[in-house]
Amino acid sequence: MGSRREARERAVQFLFQADVNHPDDIEVALDHFWSSQRSAAIADADGPAKWGETHELPPPTSKEIEIRAFADPLIRGTMEHRDEIDLLLTVQAQNWDLNRMAVLDRNILRLAVYEMRHRLDIPPVVSINEAVDIAKKFSTDESGKFVNGILDKIKGELLRPARTGVQ
Repeated sequence: MGSRREARERAVQFLFQADVNHPDDIEVALDHFWSSQRSAAIADADGPAKWGETHELPPPTSKEIEIRAFADPLIRGTMEHRDEIDLLLTVQAQNWDLNRMAVLDRNILRLAVYEMRHRLDIPPVVSINEAVDIAKKFSTDESGKFVNGILDKIKGELLRPARTGVQ
């Protein structure tokens, strides 16, 4: 899996957590999130800590640094523009109240819409493909189609070409 895909998956995980339990301080929440991600990865590799034992976290690897460097601006941007994004999703998801959407699908959509509207370095078709793949991997069987349908409507209203620049 590519670093950008992994970064997007982590961004969706954080956005999901923030949606369910809104953090008071995003910087503290991000630091805690990334620390817990590293701890979980080390526990998977080395086994869980035994009673009274703690694992010392080594410095982040270059891949972990790369993933966080791509994910953090996506997370911050999505949260900063959340009200605008939610309004757009409400308009495009006809007959779907935003709060009735699966929390995971809602946050996958938020991330993709942020990318499509605010990240000119990411082609909208890439954002859509990534969102659909993440929805298929982590959500329900129908989520990929649902996410694709809404994002395709939003792409049609963008005032920029579908493919520009390099991902």
